[in-house]
Amino acid sequence: QLQLVETGGGLVQPGGSLTLSCAASGFTLEYYDIGWFRQAPGKEREGVSYISRGRGLTVYADSVKDRFTISKDNAKNTVYLQMNSLKPEDTADFYCAATNRDVEDRLHADEYDYWGQGTKVTVYS
Repeated sequence: QLQLVETGGGLVQPGGSLTLSCAASGFTLEYYDIGWFRQAPGKEREGVSYISRGRGLTVYADSVKDRFTISKDNAKNTVYLQMNSLKPEDTADFYCAATNRDVEDRLHADEYDYWGQGTKVTVYS
């Protein structure tokens, strides 16, 4: 059974850092494109970052560029999202998602077939 599990969310003050993990089971993550998404209360799900299968091409939303870093460890079958300089507006439920289809819009949720259950990030002042 293909499964994604996100961990690493929590409470942090503005300017702080968190690292989210997305662990895959039931499939080999390196053969999939992986996206990180977030959804704040009352808002639509937003694409945050993407890493491709193979070469590991990365893409970031403008709102997180230069603050967030996506990476993967194929040996651990895990993708990470390092989040620095966190702001209150980063507060959201964060989800990882996977697809092995050809992706056109790398930060669009409809491109992805498999989703984790999410982990909550709260940035409070």
